Amino acid sequence: MSKFVRVVGLLLSISLVYGCVNLAEVWWVGRSDQARAVDAIVVLGVAQYDGRPSPQLQARLDHVLTLWQEGFSPLVITTGGNQPGDRFTEAEASANYLIGAAVPAESIVQENTGSTTRESLIEVSNIMKSRGLQSILIVTDPYHSLRSRLIAQDLGLVAYVSPTRTSPLQGASAVSRHVREALGVAVAHLIGFANLERLTK
Repeated sequence: MSKFVRVVGLLLSISLVYGCVNLAEVWWVGRSDQARAVDAIVVLGVAQYDGRPSPQLQARLDHVLTLWQEGFSPLVITTGGNQPGDRFTEAEASANYLIGAAVPAESIVQENTGSTTRESLIEVSNIMKSRGLQSILIVTDPYHSLRSRLIAQDLGLVAYVSPTRTSPLQGASAVSRHVREALGVAVAHLIGFANLERLTK
């Protein structure tokens, strides 16, 4: 066996192990619940249909409602912009749903511009800093929890995660998302989340 083949084999083995470690971390964090008292609960946006949350977004919002009712924070930040032609942003649809579930409008702040997780969390960071706040509890799907927390921490926030347990993404779809997230996190560990976003947008 040539030296080149041995080197290639070693690099492939290291890459496989590295990928598996990141996949395990994505899976583990997605099954953890770090719910605790924080300055704000942040729900990450996902599809909405003319102001009506998609089942995936509704699952996140129902979990936010439980956390808010249990007193983990008096403030909820809804996030997410809209697609061209949409009348509502993800943040608006989320806020309206929560208001309809008896969360006071004054307890909700909307981040209406982000089109990616990082863009939304940058704006969340700005909102938090403008209010002298720092700690957040992120609500999203399990597969999305690790990356969201790492991005928030990278932006200087004290971040915890409390994933929804009622996401409609199950089975093969959930496995696929976990693998994709693990790949993204693995690359971001090497080049940073900002550079990863520039490469993938």
